[in-house]
Amino acid sequence: MARLGTGIGWRPEIARHVEELPGLDWVEVVAENICPGHLPDSLLRLRERGTTIVPHGVSLGLGGPEPPDPARLAALAERAGALGSPLVTEHIAFVRAGGPLTASPRLEAGHLLPVPRTRDALDVLCANVRIAQDALPVPLALENIAALISWPGEELTEGRFLAELVERTGVGLLIDVANLHTNAVNRGEDPSAVLDALPCHALAYVHVAGGVERDGVWHDSHAHPVTGPVLDVLAELCARADPPGVLLERDDDFPGPDRLAAELDAIRAVVTAARAARTAPAVWGAPSPPEAGPGTNPGSGADGDGGAPAVPAETVTAAAEAAGLAASVAAGAAAADARERPACGAPPAAPGEPAAIGTGAIGTGTATGTGTATGTGATPASPDRSVPPATEAARLRLAVAQTALLSALVAGTPAPDGFDRGRLGVQSRALVRKRTRVIAKVAPELPEILGGPRFRAEFEDYARNRPLTGGHRQDALNFAAHVLSPAGPRLEPAVRRRLGRWWRERSRPAPPLRHRAGVLLRGGVRRLSGLTGARRAQASPATSSETAFRRPV
Repeated sequence: MARLGTGIGWRPEIARHVEELPGLDWVEVVAENICPGHLPDSLLRLRERGTTIVPHGVSLGLGGPEPPDPARLAALAERAGALGSPLVTEHIAFVRAGGPLTASPRLEAGHLLPVPRTRDALDVLCANVRIAQDALPVPLALENIAALISWPGEELTEGRFLAELVERTGVGLLIDVANLHTNAVNRGEDPSAVLDALPCHALAYVHVAGGVERDGVWHDSHAHPVTGPVLDVLAELCARADPPGVLLERDDDFPGPDRLAAELDAIRAVVTAARAARTAPAVWGAPSPPEAGPGTNPGSGADGDGGAPAVPAETVTAAAEAAGLAASVAAGAAAADARERPACGAPPAAPGEPAAIGTGAIGTGTATGTGTATGTGATPASPDRSVPPATEAARLRLAVAQTALLSALVAGTPAPDGFDRGRLGVQSRALVRKRTRVIAKVAPELPEILGGPRFRAEFEDYARNRPLTGGHRQDALNFAAHVLSPAGPRLEPAVRRRLGRWWRERSRPAPPLRHRAGVLLRGGVRRLSGLTGARRAQASPATSSETAFRRPV
């Protein structure tokens, strides 16, 4: 995989700040949010400067039961070409359900939902990944996602699931350490165990993001500062391998440039300290740091047990404060790296033998479109592509299971057996809140017309048992139609008129401005034609029929 360095997720709201960040090596952009023929000026300037830009897809749904949509694959490939990207990335998730396989209405989640870690799901995922790899012009890497819920009857751990996915397809891995922390809090999964099972050679890059805990549930919000426990997991990963790239994600409640720079400095400090610790010669007689107890969570450093400190908003308001934070994080990472750790995916060392250190071939070689890596370290075996594709029976079983889950989350149907109903409720409410935020961005006139609090209350009530079945723009139109209908809330006459006008203008087949311009243009042509005809009539008398023909309509 290509060496990327330190980067940030490019978003329109912080485009100017991103261009001015010091030491920025690359950016990642949500693939579905850009149009190849009309790239934002900020991205064009970054590309001209030589900044690497990686498209990050969110809508393929490779973990779903159906093969990936050829049109979506072609769009992702087009964006990779337009940006000159060395790779593209997506998620190990499903984003829609229903449809022909289950003879039920198509449902959209509007969110990345976890796939069950079963053999059926792995077979289907591998088949879908191969289809995507064959359609894309550059290597593909997939991201582990955060989850609020767990599937019953899972057969594989997350680490084993990811390792077998790489073995069978050669796909790269985008490891999100914030998602590992989220799953540690919400699902009781040990990030260290996941990292121990990962194949180092497949690591493409790393995501780091902030979140917030509410009522014992960690929400991967991407709208809060990066916390100490997340930096602890990053240090754990960097103790095992040198990631080709590390990227800060932020999707909402954007801070100023100083706070963004401070968080990037903290991330660099962890990576730099771990790299120095891996390459430093061993010091004989140096005391080893105490081993963590059996109940110790690797993300518990915020409680003062020696891990990286938390990064609350008030401590990252300026670059000067970031310097102290980076130093403390670096010290924590160096201490954690003072003892040898096994390489990602390496078997435990035999008694009396040194463990393998994860310097591997990370970022030192190249990757082909089929996932075969070469480098200065040990070359991994080529993926086994002789495994038959997923059977139709496996696709059908997965389709039924995912449709039942998504229907319970977005349509109010009974919860499938084996799921934690309390957690399903948390996930369902989170989906409604996220859908509300997206509609407020897609159609900002709606909160303006209805008022922010009223819009949120009315939309959440509307969305609670009305699944997203099309795009978000259609969702906004459907909501407006509902509010205007007799079943909708009582509206003041002025509000009803404004909302009705907004709905009519956006429901027309042609954009309103273009339509009005066309009417004015045609009217002008008619008037010009009439004036010309009148002048000709004065110069040369005409019959009444000719005069009528030339008369303006």
